Amino acid sequence: MSSSQFPAPHYVAPIKTETISVDAVRVAARKSNLWLDAWRDLRRRPTFWIALAVMAVVILMAVWPTLFTQVPPNNDCQLSNSNGGPTSGHLLGFTFQGCDTFSRIVWGARTSLSVGLLATAIGTIIGLIMGSLSGFYGGWIDAVISRVGDIFFSIPYILAAIVVMSVFSQYRNVVTLAFAIGGFAWASTARVVRAEVLRVRQADYVAASQALGQTRFKTLLTHVIPNAIAPLLVVTTISLAAAIVAEATLSFLGVGLGGDTMSWGNDISQAQQSLRIAPAALIWPSIALTVTVLAFILLGELIRDAIDPRARARR
Repeated sequence: MSSSQFPAPHYVAPIKTETISVDAVRVAARKSNLWLDAWRDLRRRPTFWIALAVMAVVILMAVWPTLFTQVPPNNDCQLSNSNGGPTSGHLLGFTFQGCDTFSRIVWGARTSLSVGLLATAIGTIIGLIMGSLSGFYGGWIDAVISRVGDIFFSIPYILAAIVVMSVFSQYRNVVTLAFAIGGFAWASTARVVRAEVLRVRQADYVAASQALGQTRFKTLLTHVIPNAIAPLLVVTTISLAAAIVAEATLSFLGVGLGGDTMSWGNDISQAQQSLRIAPAALIWPSIALTVTVLAFILLGELIRDAIDPRARARR
């Protein structure tokens, strides 16, 4: 009998079978990205809240000084109070001109912070433009911008600001001083931006953007710069502290703002003549300057560690 007379056996699985999940994908319950991970790391660190509180107080003093003191910083000066100690209503004593020290510190925060913010904005904008163009386009553009950046990087911006303020001595104001500082401090920012743009431009989404027909300049604006902005935030925070110190340094040397302008640098400069007999008039604005600068530097360092996965892994 041939085998064709017998049908081939069919094996049918039972109707009720148990299923076992294989290669199940575990999905995180909460969203995660660079900025969310950085925020979760920062909010657990007490030093972050301390630095943020100091910055908030300084900003409030600059924006709303009458919230901290009702004593006029200049109109209530009496020579009879010259270098006087603390009294009722005058917690930190008086300056050499008999002005309230605490009031001048509060009102001086506006000038120091304004110069720092404007100088940082100028340096950041120039550095962002130069670094982005240099890193994304390369070639002769990169060569020219890099050489120009090397020239500016080799010039100490404090020395350059002294020369600029000496030339424009008739226009000593916040804007001129900010341009003198920020116009020569952009080279370090450009280097950081260039390095980050060189890394980001190799990403697949940049190639996909160009494959879809977007121009290179539009790709730079919409994809490269937004993804290269994280290190710039750290540099900007630290640069703000450096700009505040630069303003105080130039005012202390007598080439910064005019003597009638209230700033921490001017107060420190005017108080040095009576340092031996009344050091408090110099110490208090110096402490205000030091604490503010340390807060900005500390915040920059914390942000740098928070956005760096390798730094988080080491902790």
